[in-house]
Amino acid sequence: MLDIILPYITLGSAVLTVVAILLQQRGASLGAGFGSSGELFTTRRGFDKNLFDVTIIFAVIFVLSILASMIIPG
Repeated sequence: MLDIILPYITLGSAVLTVVAILLQQRGASLGAGFGSSGELFTTRRGFDKNLFDVTIIFAVIFVLSILASMIIPG
């Protein structure tokens, strides 16, 4: 049963991870690519913190589903 559901979990978590990453604010400006950044490091608050945490959860689910698909014979 799990071998039927696992590809959908993998695909769904991959798509949700990409969407969550794209929704996050960019922390570096163009100058950071050349070694000079004028921005300060700030703590994440509110929606940005929740989105960051959800991104980590989706990424962990994605990795675990890939590992499970390697272990479970299909």
